Amino acid sequence: ETAEEDSMSVFFHESTRTFHLTNGKISYLMKVLPNGALGQLYFGRAIRDRESFDHLLELRSRPMSACVYEGDSTFSLEHCKQEYPAYGAGDFRQPAVELRQPNGSRITDFVYHSHEVAAGKPGLEGLPATYCESDGEAETLTVRLEDKLLGVSLYLSYTLFADFPALARSARLENHGGEELHLTAAMSLSLDLPDSEYELVHFSGAWSRERHMKVRRLEQGVQSVGSV
Repeated sequence: ETAEEDSMSVFFHESTRTFHLTNGKISYLMKVLPNGALGQLYFGRAIRDRESFDHLLELRSRPMSACVYEGDSTFSLEHCKQEYPAYGAGDFRQPAVELRQPNGSRITDFVYHSHEVAAGKPGLEGLPATYCESDGEAETLTVRLEDKLLGVSLYLSYTLFADFPALARSARLENHGGEELHLTAAMSLSLDLPDSEYELVHFSGAWSRERHMKVRRLEQGVQSVGSV
């Protein structure tokens, strides 16, 4: 069902632990999964808000899947769309974050702790970033997740712009534990796409020829865009 209102809002439904970011143009939905990780439900054309979007969470028993809980063959991180997947909990895909610990382990377990919503878009210290001329142009949701064993906080930021069908994302890690950790992976974002009909559009070229548009179909495997 399409949303008609153009108001910019960040909703959180406590009963289903679901986030809905919408500005009347797009909607971005995510929820706290049964194990405390953050899962993605929907990203696309704006839809009306409701208390539960759990019908979008794909829980299904699949052969040979690594499941989180004994006796529940439907919940596997290998098949869930996740906001910021980590290594070592049954998801064998490339992680968005990986921390090498002194004992050699790279296993982390980031679970939902809290969240806050602020007007505008905070700057990213030491990094170039989009910005707002005034706080009324955007709202920013920051979700805090914790790895309690390591004492590490993960902050995922989502900025929704009032006048554009766009969402800006970033990630920040803070080490509050007593161990020295090596950050071997930390992506700006992770986006799981629910089907296969996508095109990758990017600009290629050289100096003074940077706007040569390239369009190619996304396929299985790793695809990248880079510059030397």
